Amino acid sequence: MQPRNMSMSGVVDLAAVKAATEAKAKAEQARAQRQEAGPDAAPASPLVIEVTEATFESDVLERSAEVPVVISFWADQAEQSKQLNTVLERLAAQYRGRFVLATADVYANQMLFQQFGVQGVPAVFAVLAGQAMPLFQGAAPEDQITEVLDQVIAVAEQRFGIVGAEVEPGAVAEEPAEQPPRPATPQELALSAAHEALDAGDLGGAIQAYKNVLSDEPANAEAKLGLAQAELLERVEGADPQLVRQAAAAAPGDIDAQLAASDLDLVGGHVEDAFSRLVDTVRITAGDDRDRVRLRLLELFEVIGPDDPRVAAARTALARVLF
Repeated sequence: MQPRNMSMSGVVDLAAVKAATEAKAKAEQARAQRQEAGPDAAPASPLVIEVTEATFESDVLERSAEVPVVISFWADQAEQSKQLNTVLERLAAQYRGRFVLATADVYANQMLFQQFGVQGVPAVFAVLAGQAMPLFQGAAPEDQITEVLDQVIAVAEQRFGIVGAEVEPGAVAEEPAEQPPRPATPQELALSAAHEALDAGDLGGAIQAYKNVLSDEPANAEAKLGLAQAELLERVEGADPQLVRQAAAAAPGDIDAQLAASDLDLVGGHVEDAFSRLVDTVRITAGDDRDRVRLRLLELFEVIGPDDPRVAAARTALARVLF
C-alpha cells in the first residue's frame, strides 16, 4: 500500500518556471565543470535545504536538472509535518545524494503553496528537470516513504537521465567564484519589476507591469505567463470558495459563476475540473458569451503551460465543442 495521493505518472510542467530543456542544459554544463575540477571537487549541493520563494529557482528548479529534489511543505503548527521532515532528513542522509530534500514553510511561502496546489500539510512533491509531480499528503510509514523515493529516483534516471552524485552527509556546497554581473537589459529590468510586484502581493501593479512588457514585446512568454498568473490571483483574492462553488452548482448557465468557480478550481490544484467546467460552459453558450469563456480557458492554459498533457486534452475537448 502506498501513501495516499501518491502519483508517479502525473508529471506536469510548473507554470512559473523555466523549461526543462533549459534546466537540462544547465545540468550538462555543471557536470562538465565538475569533471574538469576532478574527483576532489566539492559536492554540488547539501542534502537538506530550506527553500523560499526567492531561492526557489536556484535551489529547486536549477538543482532539479542534476538531482531529484523532494519538496516537503510543512507548518510550525502542524506537528505531523515536522515529524515527517525529521524522517525525510534522515532518509536524505541515508540516500547520500541520490535526492535532495527541500523544506518549505507554507505560511512563509504562500505563492509556492498556491502554485503547487497544496491543500494541507504535510504534503510532499518531487521536482525533476524543472517538472513537478505530487508524491503524497499526510503521514506515512517510513518503509512506504522509501518505496516512493526509490520510484522517484528511478523515474529521474529513466525519464530524464538524472542521477544524483554521491554526497557525504553534512556536506556544504562550495561557494562558486564570483563573476562580474552582466548589466540587465531594459526588458529584463521591466520583467524584474513585474515579478517583484507580484511577489509583494501588488497584483494591480504586477498586471500593469506585465502589460507594459507585452506592449513592447507581445510574444514574451515569461510576461504572458506572469500576467495570466497575476490576473488569476487578483480574480480569486477575497473570494469565499464555498459560496462561489454553491453559486456555480445552482446555476450551470451563469457564465460569471462558472468563470469564478473555474478560477478557484485551478488555484486549488483541480486543473482538470477547471478545464472541463469551462469546456462545458462553452458548449452551452453562443456568440460573445461563448467567446468570453473560450478566452478565459486559453488564459488558464497559459497558467498551466502549453506542454502539460492536461492542457492538450482540454484543447482537444474544446475543439470538439467549437467545431
